Amino acid sequence: MRVARWFALAGLGAALTVAVPAAVAGRGLPACSPGPQSSRPPTGPAGPGTPGACRAAGPILEKAGPPDRAKPATSGYHHLGAGTSGEWGGVSGRYSVVDSTVRTGTYDFVAARFMAKREIERGRIAWLEAGWARTGWSGGGRPRVYTFNTNTNAWQFYDQYAVKTGDRVWLDVHTDGGGVWSAWLWWNNRWNLLTSQKLPVGETAYIEQYVEVHGDPKKPARLDLPRVTVDNVQLRPAGGGASRFWREDVPTVTGVEPGLRQVQGGFCLDWVTRYDTWAAGDC
Repeated sequence: MRVARWFALAGLGAALTVAVPAAVAGRGLPACSPGPQSSRPPTGPAGPGTPGACRAAGPILEKAGPPDRAKPATSGYHHLGAGTSGEWGGVSGRYSVVDSTVRTGTYDFVAARFMAKREIERGRIAWLEAGWARTGWSGGGRPRVYTFNTNTNAWQFYDQYAVKTGDRVWLDVHTDGGGVWSAWLWWNNRWNLLTSQKLPVGETAYIEQYVEVHGDPKKPARLDLPRVTVDNVQLRPAGGGASRFWREDVPTVTGVEPGLRQVQGGFCLDWVTRYDTWAAGDC
């Protein structure tokens, strides 16, 4: 489904609640007024120059999550999706919100997100990601808009955006230059800047689109994941220019054998159109 014409063209105890400073790229933007989920798809690309663009104005809660977020290696961790093997200037698209299970008081989480990243030294990775998540250590297991970046190394939750099961959220992660990478949410029919971060990534990055499932390794259990649908995934070219759909001609890494259905740890990923339309969840 192509719902917007312009897209075709273009530890628990250590948890801390703090206010996150204003985003770098959002200093000149008005504060976003409260409003409902968008009633229509985006009418232009995300960015500070897009008509109606604003910055997230509600409280932003920062919470510690599972240790060593950069290198999750437990048996209960699954990545469902794909990453580019080349560098791009950004990514955008839409994720559905589902009623997945997480257990309160644990390090369980389910997240559907985009990421821009780069290995900077000795296996150390810098990145910014944005999406929706359900977590066991914060939020009572409800779905929440979130970002995570390696400047703060903490999950940032935006509870002013009341997402719920059945919603479909448009997200964008990209750079407008200067090594500053920004995460945007299409909400109330306007682009809302969630955060922007000066990262040691540069003007281009490797891009990921994933649904992640993480079961607390200290309390092993199988988490249920109704099928998350993903569509309209587009990449921004390095150096600017119109966005383009993430298709088979984009060098892509999936981490599993090629095929329309890919199985990992009891979860299934089905490519409808590689790689801009797909679904992942329980088999």
